[in-house]
Amino acid sequence: MAKRILIIQGHPDPDGKRFGNALAASYAEGAREGEHEVRLIDVAKLDFPILRTKEDFERGTPPESIREAQNAITWADHLVIFFPLWHGTMPALFKAFLEQVFRYGFAIGQPNGAKMGKLLTGKSARIVVTMGMPAFFYRLYFRAHGVKGLKRSILGLSGIKPIKESLIGMVEGSQAGREKWLAKMRRLGLKGK
Repeated sequence: MAKRILIIQGHPDPDGKRFGNALAASYAEGAREGEHEVRLIDVAKLDFPILRTKEDFERGTPPESIREAQNAITWADHLVIFFPLWHGTMPALFKAFLEQVFRYGFAIGQPNGAKMGKLLTGKSARIVVTMGMPAFFYRLYFRAHGVKGLKRSILGLSGIKPIKESLIGMVEGSQAGREKWLAKMRRLGLKGK
């Protein structure tokens, strides 16, 4: 069954020559081959301010680039989120993007409501994280805290499930290892997973 897939590229470098960009392109290629509809948000190319107050988060008006991102998320059945691991979690620009997008009234119910509603129920996601260390070390020693925070406090709180993850370690390693991951992303894209 064809899906509407939104790829969110969270690398802050607008150059587009990072391994995460190649992984996203491979996923998109496979998804299109699988006859899924695909859209892309490249966070590095968006213009938006960071949130600085509780009032702005709860009641502020999102800028146009953020409203367009929210519309794309509303359109999508499945989100595929790519970002590099920086200091154990996502880069600051990507976190600022998520704070802007996943606001009250769009992703979660209003703060003064009796129950915090999950407004993005019915969508699924895959998180793809690249890192210099071995992925098993990040899982075992650091307990993948940066990924868990995204899964639980942003996506899960919004009702998105299931949430799968692909942790790709040693990205500066061998070309054969990179080719393996590119092929795997293409296969996942083909299946819309």
